Amino acid sequence: MQRVVEGYFQLLKIIIVACLVLMVILVFGNVVLRYAFNMGITTSEELSRMLFVWLTFLGAIVAFREHGHLGVDMLVRALPATGKKICLVISQLLMLYATWLFLEGSWAQTVINIGVASPSAGVSMGLVYGVGVVFSVSTGLILLHELYRVVTGKVSEAELVMVKESEEQEELEALQHELAAQEARGGERPGPGAADARAPR
Repeated sequence: MQRVVEGYFQLLKIIIVACLVLMVILVFGNVVLRYAFNMGITTSEELSRMLFVWLTFLGAIVAFREHGHLGVDMLVRALPATGKKICLVISQLLMLYATWLFLEGSWAQTVINIGVASPSAGVSMGLVYGVGVVFSVSTGLILLHELYRVVTGKVSEAELVMVKESEEQEELEALQHELAAQEARGGERPGPGAADARAPR
């Protein structure tokens, strides 16, 4: 089962990359054609917009699973473990409700627009709204799994705070965990430049 889940998210990442590559080809190719040959790809803007919608929603699924979304964690961090668990359960239930509403709306729009063709590309507009269904189902299953882990006590205290206020804070915590793991194994402590080497350029 774990292999199927990992394969699904790997597939999502491949689709995201494919969408990005196609967007670059369509937009850049259209610019070159217009300036160099005074012609263009008629469906470029429309297809790029559709690809961007899919890229955004699929990326949100992957980021949600990896707890990559940013949020305010100042209050939750100050609470004891029980308070953190209660806040997490409440937030997950609220997110499940919002996901259900999003699924209802996306499904209704997909059904309504399945037979409507886009103006220039002639692609079914149901594809645009269909990604909302994919997003809702995927996110809902992730939330149910996370809620199950919290209720059954399979989540560590460190995992009870599932959002970070900044990417820098997340990188710092990852480095601290790595240092602690190395010290526990009796390995050498990384030098002061280790954090700078890991920082994105």
